[in-house]
Amino acid sequence: MFVLEDHVMRLHGYSQSSATQQVRVALALKGLTVQEALRPLPDIWRRLPGEALPAAPAMLPALELADGTVMTHPIAILEWLEEIWPSPPLLPPDPLTRARVRAFALTVAGDVQPFDIARGQGRLWAAGVSEGQAQGWARRMSAERLDACEAMLRDTTGPFCFGEAPSLADACLVPQLQAARQLGVHLAFPRLLAAEAASMTLPAFRHVQPEMLHVG
Repeated sequence: MFVLEDHVMRLHGYSQSSATQQVRVALALKGLTVQEALRPLPDIWRRLPGEALPAAPAMLPALELADGTVMTHPIAILEWLEEIWPSPPLLPPDPLTRARVRAFALTVAGDVQPFDIARGQGRLWAAGVSEGQAQGWARRMSAERLDACEAMLRDTTGPFCFGEAPSLADACLVPQLQAARQLGVHLAFPRLLAAEAASMTLPAFRHVQPEMLHVG
């Protein structure tokens, strides 16, 4: 258990959430262990069409610091971890490559992940779109955004997303690919899959399991 100023940090989130898994990977890559307050995801599909969605959950994942301060959004948490614990680095030293890593991570979190979130699909279902249609739409949109991610890596060297060491890009990518599989996305992205394969050789990534639900 990692102790900060004699107090313990705590990670709040959903155990089957790709966003929560992204933070867990970054913590593991940094060699940090925190208390985890994880909960199962609600099953939003166990409702009749037209029923109201459950109340919106708190912004999760969230990292609670020793003084009670709470940080939200996985990218903000990952950036904070990099600033406070710069070793081992999850951002490369070159400013241009750092910008590319950030762009990739933000694309995953902002452009890909939202289409895997079951709550968003549930809103379509509640509006009269069938569950199958909502999930089909999410699959198509997720595949389009992952294709954009593939293009971002076409001129990079491996084995990871941006070189010989894992970065914030890999921490975001691996849970998202698992989420896409659960959604039923056909993953024809050789560069993304190669980076994932390299990542999965490291212990920090091995808790990201295929049975993780497609929820951000």
